Amino acid sequence: MNIMRYRYSTFRVKNRIAKAVGRELAVSPKYCSEIAREIRGMLLTDARKYLMEVIEKKRSVPIKKHCSKVRHRSDLVGWHSGRYPQKAAKLILKVLDNAEANAEYKGLDIERLRIAHICAKKGRVIKGYIPRAYGRATPFNKPLTNVEVVLEEV
Repeated sequence: MNIMRYRYSTFRVKNRIAKAVGRELAVSPKYCSEIAREIRGMLLTDARKYLMEVIEKKRSVPIKKHCSKVRHRSDLVGWHSGRYPQKAAKLILKVLDNAEANAEYKGLDIERLRIAHICAKKGRVIKGYIPRAYGRATPFNKPLTNVEVVLEEV
């Protein structure tokens, strides 16, 4: 029986950390990486507030990597293009809740938790196709995303 273990992309030796991972989430890796870059280093309460504002479309996420043909948002400072990736924000919020529960189980102070590491990586791709005329087909693939979070007490 071959059981694969998940390995985090960061290694921290501290005792005062809590980790969580969301594997094969059905959401775009592009939006997850943009959100991860934005909330990296925030306190957990601030990150949760930020994600709730993104879900309610009160605050936009700056799109820095794949930003061609992305509209400008007036609430952004220092960058012009942004979007409201609600689905990605909901799933990252679930991973943060899981990491918070792990921290609470370890006895860490919830108010002093900071996001030490968060990253979104491409997962596997679910292959699909759209049938076309004359017996042809167009690929229509569904990407999956792995999100990992490490919280540390400051």
